[in-house]
Amino acid sequence: MEANSVFCSSHSSKTHFIFGSNHSSSSQFLTPLPTKLLIDSKSLSSPRTSLRTSALTLEKPLEKPSEPRESLPKIDKSGRFCSPRSARELALLIAYAACLEGSDPVRLFERRMNARREPGYEFDKDSLLKYNHMSFGGPPVATETVEEADELLRHIEKESAIEAEVLSAPPKLVYGKLILRFTRKLLVAVVDKWDSHVLVIDKVAPPNWKLEPAGRILELCILHLAMSEIAVLGTRHQIVINEAVDLAKRFCDGAAPRIINGCLRTFLKDLHGTGTTQASEEKQEVIS
Repeated sequence: MEANSVFCSSHSSKTHFIFGSNHSSSSQFLTPLPTKLLIDSKSLSSPRTSLRTSALTLEKPLEKPSEPRESLPKIDKSGRFCSPRSARELALLIAYAACLEGSDPVRLFERRMNARREPGYEFDKDSLLKYNHMSFGGPPVATETVEEADELLRHIEKESAIEAEVLSAPPKLVYGKLILRFTRKLLVAVVDKWDSHVLVIDKVAPPNWKLEPAGRILELCILHLAMSEIAVLGTRHQIVINEAVDLAKRFCDGAAPRIINGCLRTFLKDLHGTGTTQASEEKQEVIS
């Protein structure tokens, strides 16, 4: 039986990722980007463009964006991304696309890895040096003049074009071998724990997310990825939660980062509680 929302688990031996979408199996999986990141049907915007460019006003001086936190070196000797952040970002986009088209994330990842390039396709590797994994959205920006507003929009469009080129490029041209392996491990963990984590998310997610799960697929994919990385891969929870919150800041809107942080901390408490209970039961069995 197919699941009709991110809160529905499958009852067969095969996990389903159907969310009431009418996408065919030939969905364009080479560009699995959330529709909320689209300026129009042809170009992508950064998270700052989504729901924020319309908030430009002519009241206050243009505020300079805060300096991003320093991140680990992101380019290896082969000129490809090598930071774990890039692996989590790729896994999120694959998981999101898999949910939309109702396919298995691991198989979708492998299809994308083995997809043939279009004739004449060329990837500009310089765009990797300009791509910023730590670029987050923020509150509406006020400008003093129309010229400043236009300059800000041009800057956003430039960043959007870079993101579009990087995120839609063949993975083998963008990510190092270790990062691609880590991405696959994350997706395998998600598939392995999908059904059990659906039940967990149903308990920890806010009511408004449950009422309209189709509008929160991206946020729920972040939860699935983070929970699976903690439970299966054993990554330190502090790292995973920080990464999940940063992904929410980058790709989601509103209070999503705060809510995801709270959901994961609740999940962690329950996970540790379950582990303690199981250890006590095993100890009692040994004694008896």
